[in-house]
Amino acid sequence: MRDEQGVADFVEQTASALTAAGFPRMPARVLMALMVAETRGLTAQELGDRLGVSAAGISGAVRYLQNVRMVHRVPQPGSRRAVYELPEHSWYTASIAKNPLYDHLGLLAERAVDAIGDADSLASQRVQEMHDFFAFIQKRMPQVLDEWEAERAVRAAGDGEAEQRGVR
Repeated sequence: MRDEQGVADFVEQTASALTAAGFPRMPARVLMALMVAETRGLTAQELGDRLGVSAAGISGAVRYLQNVRMVHRVPQPGSRRAVYELPEHSWYTASIAKNPLYDHLGLLAERAVDAIGDADSLASQRVQEMHDFFAFIQKRMPQVLDEWEAERAVRAAGDGEAEQRGVR
């Protein structure tokens, strides 16, 4: 039996946690509303109804989520409406896309090191570390995602075995 208040609390509390970490508030709420939806996707009107905001208020949030590849828009045949859906394995899918922000920040840091000029200066060292960090993240992300895929496969195999034994 679904506890709608518990689900609503999850949406708001998780969106608040994401917001505290720097994720925009409305996209975080929309993302979490889609996560807990029992349907494949929701229209802007349905999202607005669930979150208590206008469908127009949802527009910027879904645009943001589309840009970061956390949501995709599925047009409805014969209608101007669209359904917004999470990609399968949405966290994974969003992460595997090479994040252009990391490349951009790395490039900017590289330019800043050149502009600072003195490689031994404190400023240059801090900015160089920023560059090196983003380069490291970009290099390691494929391996981390491969490890996650293997972990997910093990979990799925374990769930299949439990279902065969009638255990849930």
